[in-house]
Amino acid sequence: MSIPKELYPSQDDLLYEEELLRNPFSLKLWWRYLIARAESPFKKRFVIYERALKALPGSYKLWHAYLRERLEIVRNLPITHSQYETLNNTFERALVTMHKMPRIWIMYLLTLTEQKLVTRTRRTFDRALCALPVTQHDRIWEPYLVFVSQRGMPIETPLRVYRRYLTYDPTHIEDFIEFLVNSSLWQEAAERLASVLNDDQFFSIKGKTKHRLWLELCDLLTKHATEVSGLNVDAIIRGGIRKFTDEVGRLWTSLAEYYIRRNLHEKARDIFEEGMKTVITVRDFSVIFDAYAQFEESMLAFKMENMDLSDEDEQEGEEEDGIQENGFEEDEDIRLDVNLSVAKFEKKILDGFWLHDDKDVDLRLARLENLMVRRPELANSVLLRQNPHNVEQWHRRVKLFEGNPTKQILTYTEAVRTVDPMKAVGKPHTLWVAFAKLYESHKDIANARVIFDKAVQVNYKAVDHLASIWCEWAEMELRHNNFKKALELMRRATAEPSVEVKRRVAADGNEPVQIKLHKSLRLWTFYVDLEESLGTLESTCAVYERILDLRIATPQIIINYAVLLEDNKYFEDAFKVYERGVKIFKYPHVKDIWVTYLSKFVRRYGRTKLERARELFEHAIEMTPSDQVKPLYLQYAKLEEEYGLAKRAMKVYDQATKAVPSNEKLAMYEIYIARAAEIFGVPRTREIYEQAIENGGLPDRDGKAMCLKYAELEKSLGEIDRARGIYVYASQFADPRSDVDFWNKWHEFEVQHGNEDTFREMLRIKRSVSASYSQTHFILPEYVMQKDQKMDLDDARDKLKQAGVSEDEMAALERQLAPSANDVATKEGSRKVGFVSAGVESQADGGIKSNVNNEDIELPDESDSEEEDRVEITQKDVPSAVFGGLVRKREESEKDGEDKDGESRLGALERIKRLKKASG
Repeated sequence: MSIPKELYPSQDDLLYEEELLRNPFSLKLWWRYLIARAESPFKKRFVIYERALKALPGSYKLWHAYLRERLEIVRNLPITHSQYETLNNTFERALVTMHKMPRIWIMYLLTLTEQKLVTRTRRTFDRALCALPVTQHDRIWEPYLVFVSQRGMPIETPLRVYRRYLTYDPTHIEDFIEFLVNSSLWQEAAERLASVLNDDQFFSIKGKTKHRLWLELCDLLTKHATEVSGLNVDAIIRGGIRKFTDEVGRLWTSLAEYYIRRNLHEKARDIFEEGMKTVITVRDFSVIFDAYAQFEESMLAFKMENMDLSDEDEQEGEEEDGIQENGFEEDEDIRLDVNLSVAKFEKKILDGFWLHDDKDVDLRLARLENLMVRRPELANSVLLRQNPHNVEQWHRRVKLFEGNPTKQILTYTEAVRTVDPMKAVGKPHTLWVAFAKLYESHKDIANARVIFDKAVQVNYKAVDHLASIWCEWAEMELRHNNFKKALELMRRATAEPSVEVKRRVAADGNEPVQIKLHKSLRLWTFYVDLEESLGTLESTCAVYERILDLRIATPQIIINYAVLLEDNKYFEDAFKVYERGVKIFKYPHVKDIWVTYLSKFVRRYGRTKLERARELFEHAIEMTPSDQVKPLYLQYAKLEEEYGLAKRAMKVYDQATKAVPSNEKLAMYEIYIARAAEIFGVPRTREIYEQAIENGGLPDRDGKAMCLKYAELEKSLGEIDRARGIYVYASQFADPRSDVDFWNKWHEFEVQHGNEDTFREMLRIKRSVSASYSQTHFILPEYVMQKDQKMDLDDARDKLKQAGVSEDEMAALERQLAPSANDVATKEGSRKVGFVSAGVESQADGGIKSNVNNEDIELPDESDSEEEDRVEITQKDVPSAVFGGLVRKREESEKDGEDKDGESRLGALERIKRLKKASG
């Protein structure tokens, strides 16, 4: 065979050829030669590669480069091309020396896989696994599994390969199971998955939990129930139900579906029923119930579709009932007919058997209806399995059986046996009461008494539960007019246990509620109501006294006891009961007793026992806290007004203004002023106003309001100067920026009654007060200056001292914050700013100074103005309110004694004198 001329070495190759002749086994020279001829045709490079590999057959570098170039040549050629066979032969030659090189094997195997040479590829994979060490097998198995998983591969090949692979690496069994599932090999997939779940040492490389694998097995077994055999599906799924409680409903439905697919419909119904009776969550119950209902509906629909038989089928059936096709008569034994098919044989044998009736649509419809009717009962059973001590759920269960007394009685019996009173959620005694009322509603009083008698022997958690049962028992007797029986029950219930019983219970250490029953207030209250209705006064009083002796009485019981005695005309005994009540209880519980006691006493005796009533009021006021004493003072003052002296009433009002808390002082002063004006006249209220403003202890806001009321009073009486003085005094509490109403009222007052000087004085005072408030807000922190609240100067002084303010500045600040009426002077410096005292005026030394006007009013001798000459002084009548209610009463009495002869009326002073003489 002649070699083409272009394959011979050229002039440029002589250098490399000479070196190779001298050293033909140098890889470096051969590699340099190949690099230099990188642009030459492959045929020429092919000759160089072959020569080099002949000289160096064990060079991995040469073989790898040579094979890569040959792969590049065949890359775009069809797999049927002859070059592929040449490539394969080259790989085979390379593997003679490169059989330990995994990269060469992988290149060869991938090439064979692309050529679709299944048998040759499989054998080559096996050769690679045999040639390479075990540590490098994982590089071969990966393309091997990809190769056997191709479509069209005979199923036995990948099965054998995967089984061999699992002997090498068992951790990849999940891949094998996935392959089996994809290949519809359900039997082996189920067996492999079951073995995985039984292996406690198994760890999923895909991150799947045992729970997920278990669900996959259940789905596999149920969906392919007919294809899988040899596994105890029932035991497997029940094991999952016991182990995985969060998927109980799904597992029960899977088990039922398994039997449905195997056409065991009755077994499937049993599974549904068992599941609904064992689950403990409503969610699982809903899953099972919905699947059960869907199963029954589908069975009914299928039966209804196939219910109508064709005429041909009926005719065929009639012919079969007659003479058989093989000549046998009807009375002959069909078992002797060997020509009958299995279906016909079963039909003849089971003909007439009701369970084999094809026309059972009514039965299936009844099953579905019964299932829907039972749903509430089944759902209630689920809730009771969650907590069998839930009283409310037992009541709902009984209500489900309304109209079926037998079922209700059985339910109540089960309930009272199941519910533990110490663990009950709700009130367990209501079960006993409802149980007894069920018998009562059916006119069976004897059994109702038996139920109550058993109920009172149960050890409840609370005494009130046992007391409720006794009361319900007694009420049942009352409804049936057994009054003596009801009283006897109450005496039996309230009887105190004997000493021997108490000693025995104390020795046991577990004290039942029956020992504490005799101190139940609810029981005694019901007992005393029975005695009041059915017993005598003596027996009722005995019950009340027993309640008081046991020290379980309430204020309402005290009041009821006293009212009972009052209704029977035992007034002093009733008042003694009130006295016992006020000694037993303290505020706020004793408040109702005091109010009732005092009102009853005053209504009973009036003025006949006035001193005793006063002592009671004084004692009540002494025992009452300040925030609740106001109603008692008002009641006390009303007593003095109606039956006592007006002066004492005023004294009571005065005490009340000092005793009530600061937030009620203004309202109390208003009542005091109103009553004083009505009784003694308006001038008397001046002293009260002065007391309230100066020493009343009113907050700044209430003091300012009192000053405005006082100023209105003086203005109505025509005392303009006094009203102006009050405005001046009150201005120290009114910030012009916030108390706009005050300054508007003063402005209107000066416009109506003042002159230019007084108006300027008002503006000067307004500027002064505004400046003092601005300075105060600038110096003091914000939390010290709260609007409409009186500031504690001692606290402010401490805070300023901490802030570093000097003593002189603090003293000036105090004068601005608490200006005194004696410190504010007019322009002349001699007039005192403040309201003019109407009666007495407090002095610094505690003395009393009479009201004397030391100011001389200078009037001009002559008037040069003609307008002043025309000024007329109008006279107004004194308002009748000035003289008070006493004077009006005298006027009314004088009308009756008016002279019949038409003599002129006497003066007011003369009438008062005569009235005093007459009363004296």
